[in-house]
Amino acid sequence: MVKNIWRNGWLAALVIGAISFGLFEADLAWAQEAAVEAAAPAMEAAPPAAAAWTGDKLVNFALVNTILLISAVLVIFMQAGFALVEVGMNSSKNVVNILAKNLLDFGLGVILFFLIGYAIMYPGFSAGAPADGSQEYFKIDMTRIFAISDWSEASWPFLLPQIDFLFQVAFAATAATIVSGAVAGRMKFPGYLIYTAVITGFVYPVSGSWKWGNGFLETLGFWDFAGSGLVHMVGGVAGLMGAIFLGPRIGRFSKDGKSTPIPGHNVTFTVLGVFVLLIGWYGFNPGSVFGARTSDLTLADMQSYGLIATNTTLAACSGCVAMMIISWAMMGKPDLGMALNGTLAGLVGITANCDCVSNISALIIGVVAGVVCYAGIMALDMLKIDDPVSAFPVHGLCGAWGLIACAVFGGKPWGAQLTGMIAIAAWAAVTMAITFGILKMVGLLRVSAEEELTGLDISEHGMQAYPADAIPAHA
Repeated sequence: MVKNIWRNGWLAALVIGAISFGLFEADLAWAQEAAVEAAAPAMEAAPPAAAAWTGDKLVNFALVNTILLISAVLVIFMQAGFALVEVGMNSSKNVVNILAKNLLDFGLGVILFFLIGYAIMYPGFSAGAPADGSQEYFKIDMTRIFAISDWSEASWPFLLPQIDFLFQVAFAATAATIVSGAVAGRMKFPGYLIYTAVITGFVYPVSGSWKWGNGFLETLGFWDFAGSGLVHMVGGVAGLMGAIFLGPRIGRFSKDGKSTPIPGHNVTFTVLGVFVLLIGWYGFNPGSVFGARTSDLTLADMQSYGLIATNTTLAACSGCVAMMIISWAMMGKPDLGMALNGTLAGLVGITANCDCVSNISALIIGVVAGVVCYAGIMALDMLKIDDPVSAFPVHGLCGAWGLIACAVFGGKPWGAQLTGMIAIAAWAAVTMAITFGILKMVGLLRVSAEEELTGLDISEHGMQAYPADAIPAHA
């Protein structure tokens, strides 16, 4: 009876939401049509000014926006990488659940960032912003995406707002999806959707505005080129909070406290997922050269583009090798899982500073990231915190290391870097602790022991990832 009421309540909410969104969409469409009509006279008078957008300037304009769009697609492709890594590192009985969470991270996250998050993250950039340039936090202003320019050379944005939104929302989805691996195998699906809405619509945009929205960290001189802290550390810390509030999976630690690893069901998926993430990172890091542009590209921009791509590769590879060597020395065998985490650790560590360090520094940053990641994995094990994919060591700790490396190797101010690191980590920890705490209090956090043992594919979704006759009964 309770389940039927719950399900019917969800259905009613979806119907009401769909009707409301339909009305909102109709109003928005009307507003857009009105904006087009209002702008028509300016468009008709535009040819003399718009004529300047020809030749090299037009080619430059098209190049920047095209590359940024491709970069956005590459970052979105990282969702597939996260899905493969998380599925491979977890039990076959939870595959559908993990894939559903990754899909909804993107689906729900894009909608929430579109409706709320983008406006929060970039205050003061909307039409009608205060003339004094002051920030407008929490102002929901759709015109920043759908604005119809007067097409004059002075006012037409060099970076198309629509493409800029796609690039930015890809980053928001990345921050959200990091957590799905940390809470795998034991978190209720409705509770996870609420978490996704909170982080993409509020938590990530607020801390992102402190730097990328010209907030107080930007004023301090804080540096985080592509998001070691603002994206990865936020997701890693959120994952840690989720893992703490959920508690470990059944059987992860014995009654006497001994660690008992629960092996993943498909190492091939994990390896392919890491390679997909590596590919996507070339949109994440080099692509950021083209973000927030207001002028033509220069030779220095393209030199930076090449430096960033190479630094990204070097850090990933040195992190991989470092973790392989460490695991070999400590465990007597070269551990593939550790090497894969080392690759991701190096990528996270270089993301903040890839534009301001040398190739040799990138190699060192990757090695240190591998050491930091390994130490973090061992620390979580000692503390009996169950993080199935090592989301916090990889993204949280190595994200923090990336910010520090900006000062060590990139010459950025220590005070600003430490302030930013502490502020961002504290913000993510407090807001996510509140979120997961409320979910736990209202019974939307952890599934029952019976459901966990059966597997979330069956208990939460009523289906299996693999036909029962295609896999051994003990899998």
